Amino acid sequence: MNFSVRSATKEDMPRVFTLIKELALYEKEPDAVETTVEDLEILGFGSQPKFHCMVAEVDGNIQAMALMYMRFSTWKGIALHLEDLIVTKKMRGFGLGAALLDEVVKYGSNLGVKRISWEVLDWNEPAIKFYKKKGAIILRDWDVVHLDEQGIKDYLSKR
Repeated sequence: MNFSVRSATKEDMPRVFTLIKELALYEKEPDAVETTVEDLEILGFGSQPKFHCMVAEVDGNIQAMALMYMRFSTWKGIALHLEDLIVTKKMRGFGLGAALLDEVVKYGSNLGVKRISWEVLDWNEPAIKFYKKKGAIILRDWDVVHLDEQGIKDYLSKR
């Protein structure tokens, strides 16, 4: 299969948003996406972009994407966080995800990061196998901790 990987443009964000919604459905969270196309356009392509996005195209149609942003580790220094790597269901198994991950790793290496990190759901065995095959270390002894928007409000109201 012939495909290409490139950095996303602002004009790609509607299709990127569609892929985000597809991932939410796959992860059994269809109503959890609060981000909008406009958010992606403004926050990814303003004067201080908050993320970098790459897309994989087949016959000129975006079928996969990877979205990442910089972090800082107190132990390691600069790090890259891969927020999502999404391949449409019909295009899985054709190498798009591997090509995108390759580009993410090259991107991080070019930036001089000390680590590239991301999360994977514990029930997503195809993704876990894929990441292990690529040499990633799956840390099973860490739990993801976060405060959502309501949690932030609740936290602040109790101070």
